[in-house]
Amino acid sequence: MNTQEIKLDFPSDILLSLNETESELKKNIKISFALRQYRLQKLTIGKAAQVSGLSRYEFENLLAENNIPISNLTIDDVLNDSQKLK
Repeated sequence: MNTQEIKLDFPSDILLSLNETESELKKNIKISFALRQYRLQKLTIGKAAQVSGLSRYEFENLLAENNIPISNLTIDDVLNDSQKLK
């Protein structure tokens, strides 16, 4: 998988304030970004899981823990699909 590095600048005492290591902060930023982009429907669940560094199963569990629907289908979508199958 090709990756691109993005550099973010934070105040020098942020790790101390958050009581996190640099790697923990990076992981949390990636997960937060992935959750937000999935919620905004900018990333599929698979791509969001990839960005977060989690497996699809782990990401789906994270969605459930944060009360974010795993599917974006509406009742109308389901009804329309069922009509097409008839």
